[in-house]
Parts: sequence; structure tokens; C-alpha cells
Amino acid sequence: MNGLQRSMDETRGMGTFEHETAVVERGDHWTTHLHGAWSIGDNPNGGYALTPVLRVLGGLAGHPDPLSVTTQFLRPAAGDTDGEVRAEVVRVGRTTGVARGTLIQRDTERLVTTAVFGDLSESAGSGPELAPDPIELPPPEACVDRRDLAQGVELPILSRVDVRIDPAHAEAGTADRAVVAGWIRLADGAPPSTLALVVFADAFPPSLYPLVGRVGWVPTVELTVHVRRRPAPGWIRAVFECDDLHDGRMIESGTLWDSNGAVVARSRQLGIHLTR
Repeated sequence: MNGLQRSMDETRGMGTFEHETAVVERGDHWTTHLHGAWSIGDNPNGGYALTPVLRVLGGLAGHPDPLSVTTQFLRPAAGDTDGEVRAEVVRVGRTTGVARGTLIQRDTERLVTTAVFGDLSESAGSGPELAPDPIELPPPEACVDRRDLAQGVELPILSRVDVRIDPAHAEAGTADRAVVAGWIRLADGAPPSTLALVVFADAFPPSLYPLVGRVGWVPTVELTVHVRRRPAPGWIRAVFECDDLHDGRMIESGTLWDSNGAVVARSRQLGIHLTR
């Protein structure tokens, strides 16, 4: 039995997300396996594909929580395929650590990410606080399962995350704004983690869907996620909006709240609207 298989066996008592983003140290690099069940169309979701890299970077940075993650997606990742993570420390300090890493599959670099890690259980200072209030949404059971949207692409990822869309944003091409809001959680019922928030920020239908209709796969060029708090157990509510689309390039901003109504993550994404 090889080292990667041993590591996967050791994670079988964990949730699916932890098990399917596990990494194994191999001297000067780490190995992982990307599962096709996390795919959108033929390719693993970007937030999922970068998670093994974040696991490595967090260990190198010496702090438990990703505070800021910026990733450039060079090429689509490959599902049901082994991968290699190459990483380096940029700086480790008392309250934060910075590291960067690359995911390689089939001798090809797929993504590169730089992340700042810290400890969200510790206060970084004092003073006034500002945060957007949670958006109003129908309860998850009154929302539309993402499986039921006409999106023009197969979604194996919905075996791993449960996504419910506000009925006001569930009809393709009927809205006058590019906004998608709803709820998300891990499909196996595991509580959300700070690493899972990075995936959640990239797992909703493109915000262009209610405005322009079926959009299929919208590849991400760059994704930045700022994690603000450790999430409480339960559903995460989220809203994503594109108010900047030019020459097929879209900028989408997102906010995520936990079950206590606290902001747990903010995101900003540059994506490509592929027309057919």
C-alpha cells in the first residue's frame, strides 16, 4: 500500500470533504488525489481543486485559518487524477503566515495560489465593527435545489454540496440584475470549516444566470476569498452579484453568512462568460 493510500485510509473517519482533499508529504512535495465527484462539467470545481494546496500552505504558515486566498487558475484541473503540490513559505510571523503553492497534474501546472493564514479564534485588535446584515431569504426547504436549474452543464459537485437557490433568482434569463442568492452546506452533513468556505464561495451558479439565461461553465481566471470568522454549524447563506461584464470577462462579488448571521467570508472573482 503506498503512502497516499495509507493517508486516505487514515481519513476515512473524517467527513467526505477532509477525506477527498487529503495530502501526503513526499519529501520536497506533497501528493493528493482530486475526485471527479467535485466537478462542474468535466473539470473539478476551482475552490475544491485549490483546497489540497491550502492544506499544505496552512501547515507551512504555522497558523490554522486561511485569512486571504488569491488563486490564478492556469488550466482546468483533472478529476479522478492524482496531483502534486509544490509549496514554499514566504513569511511566518507571530499572528500571520504567508505561503504560496502550485497544483501540478500530469506534469502540468493547473493553479497557483498565495494565502495568508492566521488564527480566527484570536482577536487582532479592538475598536468599531462593520459588517453587512444577512440578506433575507426563504428557508432552505422553500428554495430551489440547484439540481433543478436549467444550467447547461452536468454538476457532479452536487453529490458533495447541497445548494438551494432563492426562487427569485432561479429562473434563467428573467431578471434585470445578475444576482444569485441562496444556501449551501456539505452534503454529508459535516459542519462547515474555514477551508470549506473557500469552496462555497465558488460553488453557486454564476450570478449571470438570472440575467442572461443558461451559461454553462464559466471558467474562473482568478478568485480571491477573505475568510472573516470561523463558521457556526448549519447552513451558510450567500449572495453573489456581477455588476461588471465587458468583452466576456465578468467580475463577481460575494458575501457569505453563517447560521448565526455573522459574515464568514467575502469573495471576488474574475471569470469568463463563454458564449456558444
